[in-house]
Parts: sequence; structure tokens; C-alpha cells
Amino acid sequence: MQHQPPLILASSSPYRRSLLSALGVTFDVDAPGIDETIAADEAPADAVLRLAAEKTRTVASRHPEAVILGGDQCAVIDGEIVGKPGDPATAEAQLQRASGRTVTFLSAVTVMAGDRLEQELVPVYVRFRDLDRATIRRYVELDRPLDCAGSIRSEGLGASLLTAIECSDPSALVGLPQITVCRMLRRFGFQLP
Repeated sequence: MQHQPPLILASSSPYRRSLLSALGVTFDVDAPGIDETIAADEAPADAVLRLAAEKTRTVASRHPEAVILGGDQCAVIDGEIVGKPGDPATAEAQLQRASGRTVTFLSAVTVMAGDRLEQELVPVYVRFRDLDRATIRRYVELDRPLDCAGSIRSEGLGASLLTAIECSDPSALVGLPQITVCRMLRRFGFQLP
């Protein structure tokens, strides 16, 4: 059996950690700690791909012997990035804006070993039902999605706000597209399962 290099997740996200753990691979975690500011004229897809690559490269510089897996995600409404709300008022405003609409979530994955870097982008289309202010307020109070892009935690109570999720990789909405990660890690020599 071929020696497998260490795998390091370049993320501080508990969601990404949990999704990668579910794949049964052994890995360590190193939070990249980069500036995640997005330029005013930067397209959403370009932003998440750039940030995923920067996170991965930053951690790779500290662990040159390892395979590094990084990711980034954003929600997009009307071509504008909608980030993590951070507070209940912003979460309520984001959900009011999403009400009755389809919001695109973009999940970027980067895998790097040595000079080799590969990336994939997975879009998810999330249709929100029409939401009144009382429903939004209850949801934010109960689920506290303050650290979730677009203020939605779809794997829990947030599902009650939706009418449909369309994507090729269902875990992409939670923050790490597992099907994509498996495909990419296999290309880097990992045996899954």
C-alpha cells in the first residue's frame, strides 16, 4: 500500500470539519487566518475561488509535506454577495431579502500538494418560500444562523423556510461538497472509502 501524505483542512469552520470527518479520512486542522475582504468589483465566483485558494496556500506554506484542503462559500442575491450576518438584525434583513426568491450559494473547494493546486466550484440554488417578519424572527431566535452565509442553516430548522434545493452535491450548502471533495482527494492519491 502506498504511503499517504497527511491531510490538513485549512479551515476553522466546524461545519467543514464535521463534513470531512464523515468521509472517514484522517486529517488535522489549521485555520488559515487570512483577510477575507472581497473587492467591490469582484464577481462572487471569483471571490470564493480566490479565498479558497488563499486559505489553502497559506496553510500549505506551513505544511509543505501535506495535502491541503480548503474551501469558501458565499450566498448571492442579485449578483451581490450576502455574507455571514453576525447579528440577529442582519440575519433578519438577509432572510427578508431572500423571501420568495432563489438564492445561489457558491461553494469553492481547493486541494493543494506541493506546486499542484486544483479547484472546483459547486453552485446550489435555494428557493425560499414567502416569509413574513414573524416567521423570520422566530427562525433567527431558534436556530441562531449568525455564522452561516445567507442566514440559513438548511440542515436543521432552516429547511422549514425553503421550497426546494437544487444541486449536484447536497452537502455543498452546508459548506463542504463531499462528492466533490471525494473526487478531488482521489485524484491526489487518497483511497475513499
